[in-house]
Amino acid sequence: MKKILKIFIALSFVFAIGVSVTHIVGTPQIVKSYALVLKQGSKGNDVKTMQQKLKNWGYYTGPVDGIFGKKTRSAVVYFQRKNGLVADGIVGKNTLKALGMSSSSSNGSVGGYSSADVNLLAKLIHAEARGESYQGQVAVGAVVLNRVKSSSFPNTISGVIYQKYAFTCVADGQINLTPNATALKAAKDAMNGWDPSGGAIYYYNPRVATSSWIFSRQTTVVIGNHVFAI
Repeated sequence: MKKILKIFIALSFVFAIGVSVTHIVGTPQIVKSYALVLKQGSKGNDVKTMQQKLKNWGYYTGPVDGIFGKKTRSAVVYFQRKNGLVADGIVGKNTLKALGMSSSSSNGSVGGYSSADVNLLAKLIHAEARGESYQGQVAVGAVVLNRVKSSSFPNTISGVIYQKYAFTCVADGQINLTPNATALKAAKDAMNGWDPSGGAIYYYNPRVATSSWIFSRQTTVVIGNHVFAI
């Protein structure tokens, strides 16, 4: 009986240690996933990744050195203002997501969107703007995403793209063309927060537009053959 009692006590001790170790080891992973905040004074690879993204998209002109200084903070504020975020210079959950730095699943998601969304947006970009500059292609993708965020449009990428009369390429079947690598890259950049359209929810080619209503919309920017508007 004493032998059985000793074995029971030993097993209980091992189980208790196992639970404690699991709890201690697991905690830092949870904190890392949800509590990443970058601000002036931060250093490291996360800052370096952020700086490179901001530099690629034209928000940052300083060195990509992994040091969150005044220039980096100014670039973050600029990015936040242009993308409808709280312009406090602190890179928290929402800004990280807009930068495409939030944790993503293993199925090829980008900036919180699924691989299917990436492919569909790339098809729209390829069909609507394959003759435009790269910036112009990203801007077309950004218009779709701006509509998703707007209460005046469907709240999914597929809903926006396939909304009746929304895009010519859906009506004429060009939406079914296979997107090229440039369109896929443009879709990913738009999903990661680059918005060359200036927050536009419309775009049109003034040489072929037939609706007088579209000309009444406020222009945000002109890129190539497309006028972007709100």
